[in-house]
Amino acid sequence: MNVAVEWIKKGLLEVQEYVRLCTAALKGVVTRPRYWHDIVEQFEVIGIGSLTVVLLTGFFTGAVLALNTGITLDQFGARSFVGRLISASMIKELGPVLTGLMLAGRVGSGIAAELGSMMVTDQINALRALGTDPIRKLVVPRLLAGFFMTPVLTIIANAVGIVGGWLIAVFQLRVASSLYWTSILEGLYLEDAWMGLIKPFFLGFVIVTIGCHVGLRASGGTQGVGRATTNAVVASSVAVIAVDFFITRLLITLMY
Repeated sequence: MNVAVEWIKKGLLEVQEYVRLCTAALKGVVTRPRYWHDIVEQFEVIGIGSLTVVLLTGFFTGAVLALNTGITLDQFGARSFVGRLISASMIKELGPVLTGLMLAGRVGSGIAAELGSMMVTDQINALRALGTDPIRKLVVPRLLAGFFMTPVLTIIANAVGIVGGWLIAVFQLRVASSLYWTSILEGLYLEDAWMGLIKPFFLGFVIVTIGCHVGLRASGGTQGVGRATTNAVVASSVAVIAVDFFITRLLITLMY
């Protein structure tokens, strides 16, 4: 019983500290001072640095989706609809979620390891001693970069995934190129595009804030940094799936 109580208390404390971090970070976004050099640097690290893994993930996801759906649609004589299915799947669901999972693995772990290392070596305390707010200096630039670059990376993943599906549809499934693109245009609705564009903002926010929270809570030397990195990846990945579900449910209620 005592173990369960302690576990609940620890969980509630983590939630409380996470909410405090998010509140302080959002306050730092809209107030001065702002560290523009760090903001631009994080846009490059999180955005451009993640481009390769997002391109590869998007391309092969679209390609394998075309292969599998082509075989299934053949059973109903509907191979020509493969473009519609790929575009809807990538834009509404697979693009945002897979991009979020890739960023959770790359960005979330990197943030947790970097901030965790600074925490266990007392660099965070040194910043405070110099009169610098660690939230404004370290968290806000990463929050802005994750919030704005995740939708951009998602759009790129969607585009590359559709192109990957097009290559498989044309050269493997023998679907006419014009028929593939026409199917996409006819089957894609404005609500689907909005859904695929809105969700990445929330996913980017969750990934970065969890990475920062876990990193700033790290303790116990190098082993603590390792645990923080692992926890950040696990928590961010689960949060991506959970947030995707709740945002999808909300958007379906509002749009359809």
